[in-house]
Amino acid sequence: MASKLPVISGKEAVKAFEKAGWKFVRVGSNCHIILKKEGVITTLSIPAHNTLDRGLLRSLIRDAYLSIEEFKKLLE
Repeated sequence: MASKLPVISGKEAVKAFEKAGWKFVRVGSNCHIILKKEGVITTLSIPAHNTLDRGLLRSLIRDAYLSIEEFKKLLE
């Protein structure tokens, strides 16, 4: 059974990804926060909205090579 994703803001997501080693690079177009991680080709583009759509959050977690459970622990 898939674990249910929490409803969080873009800023909360950024904090969690930073705990996983992702670094702030810049603020891109349309107020998207751009994160990169050394040794990983993928770039994360997180909208700084009040709440993130669960589909988008699931995609960001997958792009960051994390499981939902690992991500939820980073939110604590």
